[in-house]
Amino acid sequence: MSREQVGHFIRAIAQDNPAPETELLYTDAFSLLVAVVMSAQATDAMVNKVTPGLFAAAPTPAAMAALGAEGIGALIRRIGLWQGKAKNVAALSAMLVEQHGGEVPRERTALEALPGVGRKTANVVLNVMFGEPTMAVDTHIFRLGNRTGLAPGRNVREVEDGLVKRIPPELLRDSHHWLILHGRYICKARAPDCWRCRAEPWCNYRDKVMTPPLRA
Repeated sequence: MSREQVGHFIRAIAQDNPAPETELLYTDAFSLLVAVVMSAQATDAMVNKVTPGLFAAAPTPAAMAALGAEGIGALIRRIGLWQGKAKNVAALSAMLVEQHGGEVPRERTALEALPGVGRKTANVVLNVMFGEPTMAVDTHIFRLGNRTGLAPGRNVREVEDGLVKRIPPELLRDSHHWLILHGRYICKARAPDCWRCRAEPWCNYRDKVMTPPLRA
């Protein structure tokens, strides 16, 4: 897409959701961080089924560290990769207590130094909690970047850099959520609903699905 197309595309998908928010349940920076770590290779809906009980048992980094990997694991067994996630959440909670006074740091390097926290997770926390104009590229955004022509790339970092460079600065922070939700509910992996997409006129996808599926 041209930069003009990109601006039109983003503004179009924003029309129905002017104030987008993450679908993960959280109350503060710590619960958001833990929820995002839990969401790796798991749906937000599934994460939201296990985190209320977890946060009720351990609402702070100190309480979570005291709960330990075994205690955390017992509360999150329904999500994928729960053993590794339990270990990471216990370890990152201990590190928050020991190195950051129990607070979630707002610096990228400090966030990415926490166990289980990579660039994508750090981008989500910086965006949602601290208002930074970051772009966390998940499978939905990676697909959209390549399928629509927004920001083609061979890997998530190339797509991230392309989106950050090409999306109008005033739209960048909220674009993270607009694109995720658009990919989740409209520009779906198997069959995009191009027929009901507000951004279709500016999309470069060649195999658009312009007819609604027949219902039995």
